[in-house]
Amino acid sequence: MNSWSAMADTGDDLLKSESREILPGVRVYPNPAEVARAAARLFVDYAWQAISRYGRFMVALSGGNTPRAMFQLLASAEFRGQVDWAKVHVFWSDERAVPPDHADSNYGMARRELLLRVPIPQANVHRMEAERANIGRAAHDYEEVLRQLVAKLDARRMTLTLPVLDAALRVVFLVVGAEKAEILRAVLLGKADPPYPAQMVQPRDDGSKLFLVDQAAAALLESATPQTTASPETKAPGASRPNLGRTK
Repeated sequence: MNSWSAMADTGDDLLKSESREILPGVRVYPNPAEVARAAARLFVDYAWQAISRYGRFMVALSGGNTPRAMFQLLASAEFRGQVDWAKVHVFWSDERAVPPDHADSNYGMARRELLLRVPIPQANVHRMEAERANIGRAAHDYEEVLRQLVAKLDARRMTLTLPVLDAALRVVFLVVGAEKAEILRAVLLGKADPPYPAQMVQPRDDGSKLFLVDQAAAALLESATPQTTASPETKAPGASRPNLGRTK
């Protein structure tokens, strides 16, 4: 069966139908499970678009507990057959200085919850070797990987922060839980000095950024109105993916 034909319930229409847009580019879902499902659908949708256009899908994953449910969904029978994993290349946006099998490793979590459960070639998995004694050399080596596979960067040295994120075609932030409500309001409506990293991410050219949040995280945004608050600069919603040829 053609995997693309199984994707009738993915894409922007469904993304919008199960959420409400509280601010431009900020979509609110009833609970964390629905945030994870929306993110998984975006991953599938934009993987197909990238593979159709470029022949491969380059995505930088984040760590922490919030993406875990999305990884589990992507590895489930419902989703894993909808992605051509042989044409997916996975990177990481950050990593702790721990071995890959450590409980705190971002790579380790993604490996357990997703990578071991889908048919992605090991050669397509590009982890940060942050456990190395010389972490500066490890960062330099990772930059070289990015240069060869993904990007043309102006900086001589880099981490996977603004130079790469701003070159992404699409950046998605997943925010869930009441404990994130204050910081989410500060990021979306505040003017911090210095600004928060999420405020500084501004994808170039036709890039876009999207926030998928649950009701608890959006609680302090409920009273916001366009007349009294600043909106994040966004374009069309999309999945986190470094743009091929420049830099999810």
